[in-house]
Amino acid sequence: MKTSIFKLLVLSCLFLGWANSSAQMIKTKAPKRAKRQTDVLRLATAPLPTVRVAFIGLGMRGPGAVERMTHIPGVEIVALCDMMEDRTKSANEILVKAGFPKAKEFFGDENAWRKVTALPNVDLIYVATDWKHHAQIGVQAMKDGKHVAIEVPGAMTMDEIWDLINTSEKTRKHCMQLENCVYDFFELTTLNMAQQGLFGEILHAEGAYIHNLEPYWADYWNNWRLDYNAKHRGDIYATHGMGPACQALNIHRGDKMNYLVSMDTKVVGIPAFIKEKTGKDMKDFKNGDHTMTMIRTENGKTIQIQHDVANPRPYSRMYQLTGTKGFANKYPIEGYALDSKDIGADIAPNHENLTAHSYVPADVKKALMEKYKHPMVAGIEEKAKKVGGHGGMDFVMDYRLIHCLQNGLPLDMDVYDLAEWSCLAPLTEKSLENNSAPVEIPDFTRGGWNKLKGLEFSK
Repeated sequence: MKTSIFKLLVLSCLFLGWANSSAQMIKTKAPKRAKRQTDVLRLATAPLPTVRVAFIGLGMRGPGAVERMTHIPGVEIVALCDMMEDRTKSANEILVKAGFPKAKEFFGDENAWRKVTALPNVDLIYVATDWKHHAQIGVQAMKDGKHVAIEVPGAMTMDEIWDLINTSEKTRKHCMQLENCVYDFFELTTLNMAQQGLFGEILHAEGAYIHNLEPYWADYWNNWRLDYNAKHRGDIYATHGMGPACQALNIHRGDKMNYLVSMDTKVVGIPAFIKEKTGKDMKDFKNGDHTMTMIRTENGKTIQIQHDVANPRPYSRMYQLTGTKGFANKYPIEGYALDSKDIGADIAPNHENLTAHSYVPADVKKALMEKYKHPMVAGIEEKAKKVGGHGGMDFVMDYRLIHCLQNGLPLDMDVYDLAEWSCLAPLTEKSLENNSAPVEIPDFTRGGWNKLKGLEFSK
């Protein structure tokens, strides 16, 4: 009997040791900062009363950005670049229609962009190419003395991320990711409410990119986004969900992300769609239909991020904030759950008994949205909605970028935001390839994550 108990104890210890070893954190290498190189937290550069902009990439996102910039005072568009000549010329017609002079055109091959970053009369390079060129162009643009704004995701590998960080720190040039979802009006208002303590302490945030992209898979033979999904597992398009979540939790402004764990479903949807439409088999397709990632922060907060571009679900970025005093939610129901005593009698005079167990009535939500409208959009909301770009948030993003450059102010998003929101692509892949093991998220600020006391927007 004693022998059996002893064997059981030995086996239990062996099992527990195996379980603990299998769940060990996968470390992520972080290069040391070069000597005499400092962080770019709250980086401010010399004011640029006129911002001279060059656009690289004029496919899906680029033309809209060109058109939006024509509505912002103090912008001069000096160069347009794309591999395809017709796209470049079409973008120039946007300028002509808006009463702008034609910009210099660059096209013809994959490396035409290199001539653009070398131009002497450019202040800002606006990158809207395919993903594989994002970081490469961004690094070279900064080396050539330009500020750079890069479409999402700003980088796809850890090496690319560190290259962007190091180059921004060395050159003291801005490197901003063009994450438009942080400028959506609900997200901005909710962030303002959170910063004023309406939800108490924010403990948990959720975000997602749930968007059936079947219309984009039709061009099977020339589709870099499809190709990336075919070759990689993980949340490869996380920034729309990450941005608003990280801002609400003050990531690298008093808190930092420590590690993540990711899990995905099997592969079904996209290969089946391609098979139906083209008859072609995609037997080695890697990315699962649905990916879920959990993140834990230094201060004990959590973030959940989801990715699904394969299945017939309604569009959703989720966007949820759970606090000690209230709750905010955007998809599928946009609303707030708050106690009447925290809302204030001026907002809910006829609702004395509201509790945070259910959504506030429509009239209270409307009053909250008006009272806590973010100061950032004061004076430009109507114009933003008229100019457009995902309901106006794209215009707010571009307007804020130009405003900060013109006035020599820190940008709303820095290179560390780019790094933190983009790192899910390589790090979730690493977790998935290791049976959902926890993976360390490095401190991209290299020690500066708690220098700032919360997210601050320049005025």
